[in-house]
Amino acid sequence: MRLVIIGAGFAGMYAALSAARLREIQGVSPDQLDIALVAPEPTLVVRPRLYEPKPETLTAPLLDVLKSIDVTYVQGTAETVDTKSSMVKIATVKGTKKSLSYDRLVVTTGSRLFRPNIPGLVEHGFSVDSLEDAIALDKHLHGLAKRPATNGRDTVVVAGGGFTGIEAATEMPARLRDILGANASTRVIIVERNNAIAPDMGAGPRPVIEEALGKLGVEARLGVGVASLDKSGVTLSSGEHIETETVIWAAGIRAAPLTAQIPAERDNFGRLLVDRCLQVTGVEGVFAAGDAARAACDDEGNYALMSCQHATRMGAFAGNNAAAELLGLATRPYHQKGYVTCLDLGGAGALFTRGWEREVTMVGDVAKKTKQEINTVWIYPPRAERAAALASADPERVTDVTGFL
Repeated sequence: MRLVIIGAGFAGMYAALSAARLREIQGVSPDQLDIALVAPEPTLVVRPRLYEPKPETLTAPLLDVLKSIDVTYVQGTAETVDTKSSMVKIATVKGTKKSLSYDRLVVTTGSRLFRPNIPGLVEHGFSVDSLEDAIALDKHLHGLAKRPATNGRDTVVVAGGGFTGIEAATEMPARLRDILGANASTRVIIVERNNAIAPDMGAGPRPVIEEALGKLGVEARLGVGVASLDKSGVTLSSGEHIETETVIWAAGIRAAPLTAQIPAERDNFGRLLVDRCLQVTGVEGVFAAGDAARAACDDEGNYALMSCQHATRMGAFAGNNAAAELLGLATRPYHQKGYVTCLDLGGAGALFTRGWEREVTMVGDVAKKTKQEINTVWIYPPRAERAAALASADPERVTDVTGFL
């Protein structure tokens, strides 16, 4: 029997750990149940941190972890999925093609930045969506120091006032000072289509965010969008033109394109609809987790967000349940009633909230310490020691924040 997991993000990593954990508990050998993880590289890209400097350091190796739990790593990119023949076709790094059959499949292909058809966006826009994008932005920012301080060199425009946009914008003043010097006349401007910053956060946390932006000198253009980009800068839907050499696009994400190959219903974000055990609705033998799945967290109408907090736990349940079906065991319904947010606010600290109502419980330096612990400890892979790695993947305990604070 073979269980195939596509993707080495937070959901894929925990799907592999959890499936291997159940296999171990049941005393089943790797020869009897092969667990294979397919990804271009055996590394976890710590995407929540890509707004920080030195993004090339923001990865964690997975190969030793996978070896310690007897999970087969298959290097390559899954190009097609045929659910009728239960086959995944993979493009290898050497340019060859190979096919991998499966008895159960877990799709954890993550998400991609949504880039609308805005003139000049592809040619002149940057992002912090992927490691490659973040490295390109970092290189560009350092290159600004070699250019004359004219034509908006010292101005950064961030398109999107949600989580990613706010974290990128609030980190930018310090990054610009480090590169251009303390005396540079830097400007950071957030452009948000909605009439309020952080539209998904609600009214409770917003004053904290607005105060942080004011403290850092980050400007906001609300109720307007980006109309076009060119070499001279960005033009807004209001007609305002802002001279800048740096536009960071942070205005929405969609599930990775591979999900479109699964013959199932998807939501507006391209996520596969799944049942409570994370099996793709109407497709036998296929599970989905993380940003690839639209999953109910509870019975109160709350659905998992496209975040590592939800992806890790979803991955653990999906991996466990896929393995459970192969071993003739009962599956476990995914649930994640506890929910917290920790928003980095750069030099102004951070913001920590609890619950779907986002009750503010910590701000400033205290919240910043928690954010740093999350970013540097909690979301990293377990150590490559078999017992410890498997113990980390109990679905009921992964990302359990119900008792936090």
